[in-house]
Amino acid sequence: MRKYLHINLRDRSVETEELHGEAIVRAGRNYIAKTLLKLGVATVDPLSPENPLIFSAGPFAGTNFSNANRLSVGCKSPLTGGIKEANAGGTFGFALGQIETAGLTLYGASNEWVVIRITKDGAITYDSAEPYMGKGNNEAAALIFERYGKKVSFALCGPVGEYLGLMAGISIADTDGRPSRLAARGGVGAVMGSKKVKAIVVDLHKMPTFHDRKKVMGAVREYGARLGKEPAIDTFKRVGTAMMADIMNRVGGLPVRNFSAGRLVEASEGPLKLGGDFIREQNTSRGGETAHACMPGCLIECSNVYVDDKGKEIVSPLEYETLGLVGSNCGLTDPDDVARVNGVANDLGIDTIEVGATLGVLMEAKQGSFGDVGFMLEALEDMRRGNERGRLLAQGTARVGAHYKVARVPVIKRQGISAYDPRVVELTGISMMVTAQGADHTTGNLPVFDCKDKTTAQIVAASLEIQTACAAADSLGLCIFGRSVTNVSAELIVTALNDAHGTNLDPSFLKTLGRETLRMEWEFNKAAGFTEKDDELPEFFYKEAIAPSGKTARHHSTEVNRSLRELLA
Repeated sequence: MRKYLHINLRDRSVETEELHGEAIVRAGRNYIAKTLLKLGVATVDPLSPENPLIFSAGPFAGTNFSNANRLSVGCKSPLTGGIKEANAGGTFGFALGQIETAGLTLYGASNEWVVIRITKDGAITYDSAEPYMGKGNNEAAALIFERYGKKVSFALCGPVGEYLGLMAGISIADTDGRPSRLAARGGVGAVMGSKKVKAIVVDLHKMPTFHDRKKVMGAVREYGARLGKEPAIDTFKRVGTAMMADIMNRVGGLPVRNFSAGRLVEASEGPLKLGGDFIREQNTSRGGETAHACMPGCLIECSNVYVDDKGKEIVSPLEYETLGLVGSNCGLTDPDDVARVNGVANDLGIDTIEVGATLGVLMEAKQGSFGDVGFMLEALEDMRRGNERGRLLAQGTARVGAHYKVARVPVIKRQGISAYDPRVVELTGISMMVTAQGADHTTGNLPVFDCKDKTTAQIVAASLEIQTACAAADSLGLCIFGRSVTNVSAELIVTALNDAHGTNLDPSFLKTLGRETLRMEWEFNKAAGFTEKDDELPEFFYKEAIAPSGKTARHHSTEVNRSLRELLA
């Protein structure tokens, strides 16, 4: 059994629901989509009290099951106007599992800013948020630990979320207590801010009970053993996600200067300093950590702790999406500069993908120069202060582009595109087009899939397959970076679920779970008013050939959706 907490912020009443069996298993994205549809949220104002905010942990949360402690946060997105599930590593999902709680939903809005405290014995209290208001996340996190002790985790609304900036995420404590793991995308932090909840603090306690604990622990060991045999996992541990910068630069799909080029450095010019090999060598020589687990039990350890030339920490983690959007997309070439901007963004609790896409558009508008890190830090300082320009910038790429009348604005459904140029990385581009989540690569990313000589229908079929697998992983609290094992180990995963929660699922359940989740998300967005036109790439991708490949986008939303409907029929 697991508890699920329904918290009404208006009167501070709490309804505790008991979940059993399959109800515990169907978590994360699946639970979020089902709940938002059931509540009829598609037509509400996303910043109104009528938009619930959902925190859902997976069925293995609270254990040392590698990469199975991710947290899903969901609501109607104030950035896109559609459904949003943003997930994060860190320790909050782990903490919920350790107090045998599957999740919680916040309804309504508080009359005053509060910190919600949930203890291991089930007590829920409300403390004044006054000591933390307006402070950066690093200072707020230190104060939280000082107030509640070290054996807690938290979900934190940063200073930009306080004034409802749409690029605000929700910051989660990592394994060392940093507020650096973000449920970043779609403006979920603004929704938390609209509810006047500054933080949720949860006890770390003990491993939860299971139907057959011994068998579950056997599955944990077997999954870890399979990870240990995978070359892809070894690469993640050695160079982290930054390796993708090397790959994208080589194939010409790296976002460079507001998606105006696909390669930052030619091979003849020396190493790509924003790439995994260079960053590993430099960070190692300085005494930084190149393998770091973002959540308890994870054996992949693709995170890092990046330090300066004196060995002082600048940021943790420094990852590919930030290197691509804040880095090459804004004309930066030095990882130290990207790390400094990244560190400030983490302190503000904002999505670095949206930050980088927004600042690239701002540079396109001649408000600053590409490569000017000082300009970028000044823009973030405006966001910290919440002055007029800062509040404009905090509304994200689409709205900043419209304000400055910029022609090249890289968004889909008003959300900044991830660091894969869709003219070159076609399959990921199609996933970003059709997902109900907005331009989010994590819904279906196969960046090295060979699209040459393949039709739209063939690429859509491959995209749907990976979208289905990702939706299933996101519904089980699993990190998608383990997919080289997860996607070929359905029997192991489902048997572990059965042993954990007394269910009788068969291996086909994973595909069923993923496909069901996608259908519900598309149903939500249709009810919210989205049409096929909202799946189209920005016009410049079709008209402007990207160097060095000379490619333009060749897949339009009408044909993509026709192929998708045929596959789903």
